[in-house]
Order: sequence, then structure tokens, then C-alpha cells
Amino acid sequence: MRVVYRHCFYYDKRGYPPLAQLVRAQSLYLWGPWFESKRTDMMNNAYNWYSQLIKPTWAPPSWLFGPVWTVLYVLIAVSFGKVFIMAFQKRLSFIVVLPFILNLFFNFIFTSIQFGLKNNLLAAADILLVLSTLIWAMIAIFPYMKWVTYIQIPYLLWVSFATVLQLTVTYLNR
Repeated sequence: MRVVYRHCFYYDKRGYPPLAQLVRAQSLYLWGPWFESKRTDMMNNAYNWYSQLIKPTWAPPSWLFGPVWTVLYVLIAVSFGKVFIMAFQKRLSFIVVLPFILNLFFNFIFTSIQFGLKNNLLAAADILLVLSTLIWAMIAIFPYMKWVTYIQIPYLLWVSFATVLQLTVTYLNR
């Protein structure tokens, strides 16, 4: 049996040697501004594109989305986090956790579809999947943790509104 001795002051917790740590840190330092500039360019282009779309008169102002999603993401983090912790502790079956996983996935890719690909039809399909997996998640978790279902009500209301808005924008800009 071969034993490899590592001195704790040479390696980080994941076992990276000092040179790898330095390269990793420098790459973040050097590439970070480039990625941020690309993300900013994409968001500016997306904002210009979205502002030119035909929207219904009842569409909320764009500044409202940030604060609403901030509150919703806190609720999602708390409730989904509890579900995932219970799943890791084997106190919930995979079939109960599956809609939460799918919901996070569909929610995560929505922005890329809507503003990256600038594809209203795919974004409409995705928002329908976000809504349906949220309803499925609320139903699946209700027998185990009612509070998780109740804490999802603001998320459900917003996603329902966003679904109608996205479907309307898609129809108006076909």
C-alpha cells in the first residue's frame, strides 16, 4: 500500500496543490471581468429586444420583476432547501422531490430561453412547465409538510401571472 503524505499547509481542503490554487484564483481574476462584460452586453441586448416587443397594457413595469423575484427566491430557497435536506436524510422519496428538481431546472433555463435565445414560443412552453411542476410539487409535498405548500402560494400566484403574460406576449408577437 502506497501512502502519499500531504502537509495541510500545502494543499487546500479539496486536495489542490499550491500552483493549482494560484492558477484557479488568477483565472477567476483574469476571466471574471470578461464574463461580466459579456453578461452585461447580453442583458443590454435582451432589454432592448424585450422593450420592443408588443406587450399587453396590463404588463407590469420591468423594474418590478427584480424585487418580486428576490422575495420569491428567498421563499424558494427556504422551502425547497428543507425538501432537499429531508430527501438527503431519506425522509422523502424521490418521486416527492422530483417536481422540485424539475421546477428549479425549468425556472433556471427560462431566462436563457427568453432573453438569450429570444424565443417567445420556447419561453412560453418553459413557463408552462414551471407552472405545472410547481403545482405538482405543492400537491406532492402537502401530505408531508403543509407549510412548504403554503409558502409556495406567492410563487404560484406570480408564476400563474407570468404564464398568462408570457402566453399573451407570445401571441401578440407571433
